[in-house]
Amino acid sequence: MSLFAFGPSPGPRWQLGLQAALGLAVPIAVMTLLGRPTLGFIAASGAFTVLFAGFSPVVERARVLPFVGAGLITSAALGVLVADDAWLVSIGVIVVAIVSAGLAFGFRLGPPGPLFFVLVFGLSAHVIATGAVGPVAYIAAFAAGCVFSYLVTLTPLLLRRVRAKRSRPLRDLLPGPALDADARVLLLRVVIVSVLGVLLGLFVDPGRSYWIVGAAIAVIGVAAARRAAFQRGLHRMLGTIVGVGAYALLSLLHPAGLWLALLLGALQFTIELVVIRNYALALVFITPLVLLLTGAATGEIGSMDVALERIVDTIVGAVLGAASGVLHPRRTKS
Repeated sequence: MSLFAFGPSPGPRWQLGLQAALGLAVPIAVMTLLGRPTLGFIAASGAFTVLFAGFSPVVERARVLPFVGAGLITSAALGVLVADDAWLVSIGVIVVAIVSAGLAFGFRLGPPGPLFFVLVFGLSAHVIATGAVGPVAYIAAFAAGCVFSYLVTLTPLLLRRVRAKRSRPLRDLLPGPALDADARVLLLRVVIVSVLGVLLGLFVDPGRSYWIVGAAIAVIGVAAARRAAFQRGLHRMLGTIVGVGAYALLSLLHPAGLWLALLLGALQFTIELVVIRNYALALVFITPLVLLLTGAATGEIGSMDVALERIVDTIVGAVLGAASGVLHPRRTKS
């Protein structure tokens, strides 16, 4: 896909965007009003649950998303457990990346694939390491956020016509475990970029390895194609650079409290509208959202040092992810 072209969308995205926005903004707003904004930012990360199986009927999403939520909570718990040991965090990034990729590809979970399991692990370890919140409170807040986002996803079931739709059996929704030829190459790419990303992170900052690996896995995606790897790598790099500029501008507004909740919700809604159609443009909104959310949870909001680190990490990860695309055989024209 061209940097400046919009691809077709398989269907309307506003409902998914609204659900993701509510899953993100409501916990922040509620906990801000209760005087515990940090817990709100942590719970907001549970909105990642909404992003899976986005084009499936609600009756089918109701069956699939509990497994996604359980995986995200497990990733968060593992990050919390090893947060005090940089070596264990580095090893954990590799393990979580490989296991989540194997499960995502093996059971055909679809986009966004293993990406958020790795990011949740790394973000959880990072937040706990800063001492911003205790381990038990962190897990409780994150799990509550996942449950809340799941309930938001189920709200269309209040309509009789939505409930009337029949769901396929779970074994058809998550067929497997089985890895076909394309899935095996995708998994191999995740293994390679995870190991190399962590090794490169040791020379930069072990605490940032998860971002390098996450950027690489985001480029790999779920498409088994060499051309797609190169395109997504370019989109990831340029979109992140422009997104850091957007973060710098938004930081000048010093968003906080309910205004920050509204801003993050608006960013998340916009992301879901454009991510299918132009990945680079989506990154322009994804980057400030993640930087604002992480910064707010750790008290580092507005830090340009962190933003510049993310540019470096993203470029390294995107190059790794794109380069791993050469493992796919060239498609021959018939």
